Amino acid sequence: MKVSCILSALLAALVPFAVMPARATSEHDYAKDEYAIIRDGLAPNKQVSLASHGDGDGGRENFHVWLMAEPAHRRIVALDDIGGRLDTGPDAYYAFWSADSRHVAVTFRSERHVVELNLYQIENRRAHLISGPSLFRDVTSRDPGAGDDERRSVPEFEWKGPRRFLLKERRQFTASDPGFARMMGAYGRVTDKSNDGRWFVEFSAEADCMLTPGNRYRIVDLRVGKFGE
Repeated sequence: MKVSCILSALLAALVPFAVMPARATSEHDYAKDEYAIIRDGLAPNKQVSLASHGDGDGGRENFHVWLMAEPAHRRIVALDDIGGRLDTGPDAYYAFWSADSRHVAVTFRSERHVVELNLYQIENRRAHLISGPSLFRDVTSRDPGAGDDERRSVPEFEWKGPRRFLLKERRQFTASDPGFARMMGAYGRVTDKSNDGRWFVEFSAEADCMLTPGNRYRIVDLRVGKFGE
């Protein structure tokens, strides 16, 4: 799956939109053979984990998050679509393992306020990326574009069973036209107006989702989420 969203730090519990910190870059100088387990990176079965490693100053060269064999802590394979991100510190990456250790969601920042959420199936010593629509795309039939001036968004993820999960998205945009919110229907709301005359528009949605064959997921029940203060 590839769900591109914006946030900074996710806890294993759900994270309120209003208190999202705008923290500085998290960097780490790795020793040659140091593979540091990311937050909640050890799987429930304790047979595999997720660990980060990079070379050079601040770990910026050849950075990856790796699937590791435990308890030997032996490198297996790098996760797709995570290398070369904003942060290199293991504390900036969060894992959400399913109870059976067969699937894991990983959150990480790609910009200061931008965090992406990837979902993987762990099978036969491989981590297969699972694809599916973001909630914003399901509502609007498109992804946020460069001209949308997206400022932040908070994805929240929670497993509800071996193949089911709850996904929430809350995004904030600035727009010159308050009518931008109409594109989102009930999922969009104008929240404020800036000093330069632009409007703050918030998107909020949540959905029950289910994993399907072919390393995909589908949205089962989409509904309007809670809006911030």
